[in-house]
Amino acid sequence: MAKTNPFTFLQQVRTEVSKVTWPTRRETAITTLMVFVMATFAAIFFLLADQLMSWGVSALLGIGR
Repeated sequence: MAKTNPFTFLQQVRTEVSKVTWPTRRETAITTLMVFVMATFAAIFFLLADQLMSWGVSALLGIGR
């Protein structure tokens, strides 16, 4: 493995970071909002699925009278 001095390494890091396309504030906000919306939908879906399966097992076993 080749050794690089710290100055050269920092120059390489600066060069690579300048190539990155950073998202705008608007893109970040929209993406964050979509994550929260999808997490909410997933939580509601799994809540309903769990309730449905619980009802089904209770009805099948006759426990939920």
